[in-house]
Amino acid sequence: MVEATLQARFCRATPPRLIGDEAYDSDPLDQRLRRDYRVELIAPSPSSAPAPAFAGWARLAPLPARWKIERLFAWLHNIRRVVTRWEYHAANFLGMVQLACVVILLRHL
Repeated sequence: MVEATLQARFCRATPPRLIGDEAYDSDPLDQRLRRDYRVELIAPSPSSAPAPAFAGWARLAPLPARWKIERLFAWLHNIRRVVTRWEYHAANFLGMVQLACVVILLRHL
């Protein structure tokens, strides 16, 4: 799915780095991303792996604010229309998600 996500990106430019969690730690995937997309994959090794401590996060200037995304999804789960997909068409569902994001934004201003 990583390669499909890179192919379906909205902007023309390919990101120089891709951050993933322990599930993305794969040498073949890392090699394919470097060869085909020129993307550096930053993923820590699983804690059960006999590898040295992961120092890849130090290559990033600001630490990723993943909690902001997780918090947004938690707020979206408070809106019943988004949690249970009532819309048949994807465009209608996307409109409801965007409307829910506007409502969340207005609540927290």
